[in-house]
Amino acid sequence: MDFTVAISKERKPFQKNKLLWLLLFSFFCIWANSFVGTTDINNWFIENTLTVLFLIFITTTFKKYQFSDLSYLLICIYLCLHVYGSKYTYAENHFGYWLKDFTQASRNNYDRIVHFCFGFLLAYPMRELFLKWLKYPKLVAWILPIEITLSISAMYELIEWAVADVFFKAQGAAYLGTQGDIWDAQKDIFMAFLGAIVATSIVSFIKRIFKIYEDENLMA
Repeated sequence: MDFTVAISKERKPFQKNKLLWLLLFSFFCIWANSFVGTTDINNWFIENTLTVLFLIFITTTFKKYQFSDLSYLLICIYLCLHVYGSKYTYAENHFGYWLKDFTQASRNNYDRIVHFCFGFLLAYPMRELFLKWLKYPKLVAWILPIEITLSISAMYELIEWAVADVFFKAQGAAYLGTQGDIWDAQKDIFMAFLGAIVATSIVSFIKRIFKIYEDENLMA
């Protein structure tokens, strides 16, 4: 199978994985563009601290824990959404303003989109991690991505509070991007939680369909 998924037994070497090279090139182009065109350089550095730490993690563990092509694709899409958000700050994101006008929303909802995508796009790679490498039971591998998404989302909101109110007060409003919503943190956590539930439900549904299809072929 050329395009690998979580259940694929083989993993292509980095040098021969054209998709991975394409994803890396695309991400770094978007990342560079977000830096060059940023409207708030201090906020850009704050927003991308976790991006750098995450990139360090997946590159240093690549030889031991190599994800499938599908997982890397999902991770790349999420990182691109995040760094694009850091270009203008989430509350001032241009696509968010377009979406606000198009949907007649009361606020710029780009941050809500990225929080949802955190759960929706990263639940599958997390499941692969628990199932393929850590050898957790299948039921645990289904539940843990949802629980971890909820935990990390809550932890991220605490980090946001610390950054905005303790360490970098001048950047507080831009970094938080609450846009006057007193329930912004709770809604962000819920969106990530919902995204993880939707992703795991879709994967479960697809696996069930394929299992029914395989069983029908065996009986034919």
